[in-house]
Amino acid sequence: MNNVTPIENQGQRVLTSDQLAELYGVSTDVIKKNFSNNRDKFVEGVHYIKLEGLALKEFKNRVNNVHLVGKNANTLYLWTKRGAARHSKMIGTDTAWDVFDSLEENYFNPKPQINLQGLSPQTQFAIQAAQAMAEQERKLAQIDHKVDAISEIVSTSTMDWRRATRDIITKIAHMRGDDYQVTRKDIYKDVEQRGGYSLSTRLTNLRNRMAGEGQSLSKRNKTNKVDVIGNDKRLIEIYMAVVKDHAIKYRVWANEY
Repeated sequence: MNNVTPIENQGQRVLTSDQLAELYGVSTDVIKKNFSNNRDKFVEGVHYIKLEGLALKEFKNRVNNVHLVGKNANTLYLWTKRGAARHSKMIGTDTAWDVFDSLEENYFNPKPQINLQGLSPQTQFAIQAAQAMAEQERKLAQIDHKVDAISEIVSTSTMDWRRATRDIITKIAHMRGDDYQVTRKDIYKDVEQRGGYSLSTRLTNLRNRMAGEGQSLSKRNKTNKVDVIGNDKRLIEIYMAVVKDHAIKYRVWANEY
């Protein structure tokens, strides 16, 4: 993130829509469309700062890089850390998630440099231990961000949700040295134990309802337990929690940070 031009407004670091789009590997129109279609999920002053009129003019005069703001722009949206996080969740790609993790660590929260020279060995050890603990907490928070992002995708795109969970389970299977189907079966088992449900029974009931509706046998046979989970918001929440626990247990993202 060293090549990102730092911008500050109202005492906090922010990013323009163009910067955010370039970092996340999408067009600026995607950022604008996500904001327009989900405006109720963004709060001014929390997720973004809207500049226009005199405030925009003053900002243009203050920013050194003229390319950050269009010369004829009459409105400018600046995205805070929480706004950038929300956009990464809506985009939902590995690139967007990973880039936000890096933004959170290096751009929005730049680390102060601590000079250990001249300190006693005991003090140096204490500082290094505290830094190691903070690093571990950061890694767990990044894993939370990745998996929680899937939950938000559910409300906008079922296919993206299915693809994201499938990719994570594939990684879990690889870390276990096991077959994908066996790994998914274990996850289903934990979902049933945690929720007190029988996915097999629910799948049978779903297929019976489909038969009663006149749907073809081939379509009924293709219906699986993921379809059952997708029909129940509570089951989705349990499924996400179980996938997350398995990902942490088998250190799926340990090598990414």
